[in-house]
Amino acid sequence: MPGRSRRNGETSPLRLAAIAAVLIGLVLVSLRLLPGSPFESTAAAQWGRGESPADRGTTLTDRSARPSPSPSPSPEPEPLPFEAKEIDLDIDGWYAWSVLDRRSGEIIGSENMAETSTTASLIKSWIVADYLRRTADAGQTPSDAKLGDLTRIIRDSDNTRTEQLYTQIGRSASIKRLLSTCELTDSKVSRDLGWSRTELSPRDTARLGECIANGTAAGPKWTKWLLGEMRQVRGAGDFGIRKAFPAAEAKKIAIKNGWVDRTREQEIHVNCLAIGDTWTMGVMLQYPINKGYEYGMSNCEKITEALLTTSP
Repeated sequence: MPGRSRRNGETSPLRLAAIAAVLIGLVLVSLRLLPGSPFESTAAAQWGRGESPADRGTTLTDRSARPSPSPSPSPEPEPLPFEAKEIDLDIDGWYAWSVLDRRSGEIIGSENMAETSTTASLIKSWIVADYLRRTADAGQTPSDAKLGDLTRIIRDSDNTRTEQLYTQIGRSASIKRLLSTCELTDSKVSRDLGWSRTELSPRDTARLGECIANGTAAGPKWTKWLLGEMRQVRGAGDFGIRKAFPAAEAKKIAIKNGWVDRTREQEIHVNCLAIGDTWTMGVMLQYPINKGYEYGMSNCEKITEALLTTSP
């Protein structure tokens, strides 16, 4: 047989070379893992120290160091539908007006807005509110019949029911509560000459409107009810401020007006209170008695139109 047979225990040169290569490889791997070795791998992580962000070639950002997003600017509140200006209308007698911004409390008005006039039926809005608040504070609820009376007082300006209620709540003591509760500054108690003779200014009329709207006058339980009734004023009492607005907007405006002929003074006094979503308004007029009620009623609307920023 060609060649030589391999004796037991003999190792070929090729096998020896392979074994040597394996041993050399193991030695080199050990040297790369040995700390301080010149063959140490620069990519190996050191014990107790994780891979740094720089080693990964990325940068982590501290969340607390990130700039906060700028808050969206608050939208500018819509301006009131009224313009602060002096008006000079062809109206006989005395007139004055005032508007209160319900958002800021700012009041604008004519130069004479602190002068007073007798309220006539306008004061019924307070008389009803005063009764409702005090009844609720006493833990009582008006009967359905009583609420029916209050509806007639507000919607139809019923004088007989007003007189009965005014007596029930203490007459002029109720007006004293009005001055303190609603923080009025110009107005006067009528010294029991009757609710119709209460004296308010246009500025205090606007304040009364806010006192009703914010729940102070009638209290939290009855404010919504009272405003709802004031939005349903009808008949002869439905005139003035809200008539200057488009119909869709006018039906949202709560009102209580007053009109009376003062024979002693030979004057007619017409007064208008209105409550909108963002404003309240008071307008008052005094003029010669021979001109009739319609003169003051239409001029209350005319004054409002002159102050609106947009034509009705």
